[in-house]
Amino acid sequence: MNILAWIVLGLVAGAIAKAIYPGHQSGGILGTLILGVIGAFVGGSIYTLLTTGSLALTATGLSIGGVIIAVLGAIVALFIYYAATKRTV
Repeated sequence: MNILAWIVLGLVAGAIAKAIYPGHQSGGILGTLILGVIGAFVGGSIYTLLTTGSLALTATGLSIGGVIIAVLGAIVALFIYYAATKRTV
């Protein structure tokens, strides 16, 4: 997949994941892009694990199914990030 498709997928998936995930997420357009690209890898890897039974680092393509998997992966990435960086007062 070329770099322009990665940017589009990252922006779309990251923006949708930030809109779905409860609470306020910081980060601008670059943070949303990175979140979406990480979500594409996380979602693609989880999808590959569930369908084939083997863990492989794969990413989704720029399609409706790929965007859905990338959004789910971005939500998982947000959950893991906020669980790992949660601070107690």
